[in-house]
Amino acid sequence: MSADHTAKTPWHHVTAEQVFRELQTTALGLTDREAEDRRTRYGRNELRESGKRSWISIFGKQFGSLLVIVLFVAAIISQLSGNTIDTYIILSVIFLNACIGFTQEWRAEKAAASLKTSLALWAKVLRNGKKETLLSRELVPGDIIFLEEGDQVPADARLIETRNVRTIEAALTGESLSTGKDTLPLPAETILPERKNMVYKGTFLASGYAVGVITATGMNTAIGNIAGTLQSIRTSRTNFQKKTDILGKQMALLSVTSAVCLFVIMYFFRDTNLNDVFITAIAILVAAIPEGLPAVLSIVLAIGIRRMSKRKVIVREFTATETLGAVTTIITDKTGTLTQNSLTVQKIGIPGEEDIHVTGEGWFPAGNFVRNGHVLDVNRLPALQQFLQIAGWCNNAEVYHDTEKNTYKLMGDPTEGALLVLARKGGVFTGGTEKLDDTPFDSARKRRATLVEKNGKKQLFVIGAPEQILEKSTRALTNKGVIDMDTEHRQFISRKIEHWSDHAMRIVALAYRDEPGDLLKINKNTESLTFAGIAGMTDPPRPGAKSSVARCRQAGIRVIMATGDHINTALAIARTTGILETSPKGENTALTETQLSALDEREFEKAVLNINVFARLTPQMKLRIANTLQQKGELIAMTGDGVNDAPALKKADVGIAMGIMGTDVARDAAKIILADDNFSTIVNAIEEGRIVFNNARNTSFYLVTTNLAEIATLISALAIGMPLPLTATQILWLNLITDGTEDMALASEKGHGDLLREKPVNPKENILNKSILPFLFINAALMAVVTLLVFNHYLPEGLSKARTTAFAVMSFYQFYNVFNMRTLKLSVFSIGMFSNKYINAALVFSIIVLLCLIEVPFLRKLFGFQQLSFYEFIFFGLISSSVLWIGELYKYLRYNKKLRLWKFSRH
Repeated sequence: MSADHTAKTPWHHVTAEQVFRELQTTALGLTDREAEDRRTRYGRNELRESGKRSWISIFGKQFGSLLVIVLFVAAIISQLSGNTIDTYIILSVIFLNACIGFTQEWRAEKAAASLKTSLALWAKVLRNGKKETLLSRELVPGDIIFLEEGDQVPADARLIETRNVRTIEAALTGESLSTGKDTLPLPAETILPERKNMVYKGTFLASGYAVGVITATGMNTAIGNIAGTLQSIRTSRTNFQKKTDILGKQMALLSVTSAVCLFVIMYFFRDTNLNDVFITAIAILVAAIPEGLPAVLSIVLAIGIRRMSKRKVIVREFTATETLGAVTTIITDKTGTLTQNSLTVQKIGIPGEEDIHVTGEGWFPAGNFVRNGHVLDVNRLPALQQFLQIAGWCNNAEVYHDTEKNTYKLMGDPTEGALLVLARKGGVFTGGTEKLDDTPFDSARKRRATLVEKNGKKQLFVIGAPEQILEKSTRALTNKGVIDMDTEHRQFISRKIEHWSDHAMRIVALAYRDEPGDLLKINKNTESLTFAGIAGMTDPPRPGAKSSVARCRQAGIRVIMATGDHINTALAIARTTGILETSPKGENTALTETQLSALDEREFEKAVLNINVFARLTPQMKLRIANTLQQKGELIAMTGDGVNDAPALKKADVGIAMGIMGTDVARDAAKIILADDNFSTIVNAIEEGRIVFNNARNTSFYLVTTNLAEIATLISALAIGMPLPLTATQILWLNLITDGTEDMALASEKGHGDLLREKPVNPKENILNKSILPFLFINAALMAVVTLLVFNHYLPEGLSKARTTAFAVMSFYQFYNVFNMRTLKLSVFSIGMFSNKYINAALVFSIIVLLCLIEVPFLRKLFGFQQLSFYEFIFFGLISSSVLWIGELYKYLRYNKKLRLWKFSRH
């Protein structure tokens, strides 16, 4: 018996006898020796952690960007030219950048690991003819396992014995309701969510008792198969990595072009010897490369990650932070993501009366009973009291308060949990009642029953499918007393059931019957019941889900629901949360996987581009939808919590998993984890992502402007026969220390205006693009011209003095230009020129350092400077402010449509 054989056998299709024969086991279970042999053959019952990364791989990844490679080249050139100090400085910057990126990703990796929980730590198994409790990782195919209410299934198994078994398979299939199980063979083509004679690793037993034979363990289980597909999914570089690679190419091209221009000017027009040409070329190369940019971009991302962590977002992939800001489409699961994954009774229907609406959500036992806008007093409504008594006592669920996480959790069947919470909301589910006998839900009879005694009076409480209970009821309970169940009342209740079903409600009916005083066991005859009413329940949307979808729509982001749940349920939640409103062509429709599979490629593509609700999906179809959208140029964020979401989570540009309800497989596949499982948090993360993008762009522009100004200054000086205004060491200081200090402060800039009212950033838009180049060129040209004029003016006083003035002017220009780059559309005065305390501190620090370089003797000598007077400092500070005023004028002319000073459009 090979692993391949067990994987290919349709276990749901064969009989229990065939299962024993094929798996070579008996009713006494395996022996220890047989189990050991099979463990050697199949491996341990564990999933491989494909998403886990070592610290070495995380650290090594930080050196892979093109910008860093360009810096390595610059360091090599500096070393070859004898500038050892410059080489060490550049290498230090590279190492600092790697440390920043590594620290953030390693912290996120540890935070993600802390969220993990074991799929099933212990299991009850039959070994050597005896029932034992073993670690679930020791289980093998052929083992016989025992499952009870609340147990987590340790491996895939074919059921051979069941007693009123219902399982919760939301993590695997997306189905939020419990699923009934039995032992009958099924057709071979039965899809996984409908295989009632199978249980799967990682799912839970909501009720009942079962015995099964393990058919698959570890990576051969249904969950393992999904986890295995993750390893074959190829992921592309993040949007941010692509953009920084392009920026690196642009800066490398600028560097080479500048060096070539310099070579032509000096060698052919100035007749300079090659040694001097080479020395000058080094200065140009140093000027053209923004050495501090990789470190500053890492700081921008690190600050964004820190802000996100405060908003319950764990970022596992460092560069995914910025990618969020450019997301154009969110593909979200329904159960546990848009909804709370907790059934809640929202309506009660008492015979002959108007609907009662129930407030409160989830397992929290607090809420009101409301009719026509008025809160009802339960104590004054006997029919409602009896209804709640049935809901509370005909029940085996348990809802408890997790004090550590301050949340309420369910153990048992979700439907029974919803009824239990309902009873507690009414406050009538109190002591004084004794449960004498109980029969769990019977899938054949479609009902459950409980015999209780209160104050010497015995009653049979029954809950089940509405049509079954209605058929067995001969009378009905109203607040005015018990009445006969006539045709009119039956039709009234049937219409209500039909109406509620159209709104995707799960409906159960409640009834009771007075029993003889000597009865101790439930009489299976459930005729002549008194109908108490119906309860309509749904898995409610998460608080804030609707407003979050609206904010996404406002931000130009399309929201698609892709779920394994039923289409009617999906449509109901889509309407409640407003997802249908986001359809590009207003098509309020939904499609199932069966319908999608019937479409040809062109029709499939059209459906994916125009329909926002997809139901009954397998993981493979979710992956296909994500692939199609990416091929159409969409930047995809995929949210989800189940194993069935994992392949698409990994394939998406940004995979976002739930931290609390999410499975280990889903979290390992994701780049981002929501620590609070709140869909609304993703919108906050997108807002932070846009701030990160703006800051990454603005800090890049700031450095590039200075580099352009330096290049223009050097080449222009050489072209007109002047000596170099700045040395390589002075340029390196400007790029790393002066620029770096302001740029790191600029990285802390907060968002200005409502960023979620703007459309997503074009994923194809480069950091340096034609829309911003005029602004950069104007500023760079101004800085170069004024610096050259000052340099030329002081040149008669000596080259050292002239270079000192050029250095001072360029430094002051950088101080003023940082205000230009705080916002590219708004006037800096409209946001408060000195509102960023980090920039203020950086400016004070930089001015002090500048004074020290020029005034402290040993530093002055080290850099080749001459002392400047107080009035010269003031003069240079004043003329350098021109870059701020030119920048303000540019913004005013380009973005102000109303032509009113300092009034800028916010788009």
